[in-house]
Amino acid sequence: MDLWRLHIFCKVVEYGSFSKAAGMVYLSQPTVSSHIKDLEDHFQCKLIDRLGREVAPTKAGELLYKHAKKMVALKDDIEKALSEFQGKIRGNLTIGGSTIPAGYILPPLLGRFKKAYPEVRVTLTQKDTAQVIKDTIEGRVELGVVGASPQEGQLQQKKLMDDEMFVVVPAGHKWANRDTITVKELIKEPFVMREPGSGTRRSIERALDKTGDWLGQQDVVAEMGSTEAIRQAVKAGVGVSILSECAVSDDLAAGSLAKAKIKGISLHRSFYIITHKHRTRSPLCEAFFNFLNKETGPVGR
Repeated sequence: MDLWRLHIFCKVVEYGSFSKAAGMVYLSQPTVSSHIKDLEDHFQCKLIDRLGREVAPTKAGELLYKHAKKMVALKDDIEKALSEFQGKIRGNLTIGGSTIPAGYILPPLLGRFKKAYPEVRVTLTQKDTAQVIKDTIEGRVELGVVGASPQEGQLQQKKLMDDEMFVVVPAGHKWANRDTITVKELIKEPFVMREPGSGTRRSIERALDKTGDWLGQQDVVAEMGSTEAIRQAVKAGVGVSILSECAVSDDLAAGSLAKAKIKGISLHRSFYIITHKHRTRSPLCEAFFNFLNKETGPVGR
């Protein structure tokens, strides 16, 4: 038994998957499985049940997870405390991002942060806004970036940057050369929507429900769990959608997609940095928080 194996075990439990855990710790799936077997051999009991594609801890596994989390957290605290004493920023930081921040905004920022602090290791998890909020409240991530203002009282938030969404259509669509369309036109068109819990979906519904023509009248032909899936569906002619311009900028430049505004409707929104109101940010998290505000300019401040 060692702390690294316990760390891997915790990730398997938290993500309910060997493959997802492997991705989070930068190992192959067989290597992760081997580490779990080593722990099971050490404790002489089964720790993980394999349930098809998913896994779940046994009763013994739940007991181990409870104590292993404390040991891993204590190890991180020791490293952070000594780094702070030495005036260094180093260690592991786990952050969460909803689809647009995790896919398009945070990666280049993380690259610059890594150059400034080479001894830092950042783990970025991508989930929908609702799950990032939940992970931040429950302490699975120390900081999150989401596409909708959270209402949960346990969180504090700060605007990171503004964003604008557009109706996107495939090349050759009847709206491809239009600058604007109306809500009444939009509700007659097959529409591809993000899943419930998505910040993008919240922003769309908040803006369009005010018109009185959208709620319950839209022709939703598909719901999809990622911006990338919707982007491909629109290009394939499944329907039209509303997406952030940053998510389709390459397609717009290539001419495979076109964009239009909705007449009389603002599809502006903001992305927010969220942290737990009652948890003290680690020096590493504080450094990243300040870095985000500096890098995103006046809006972030």
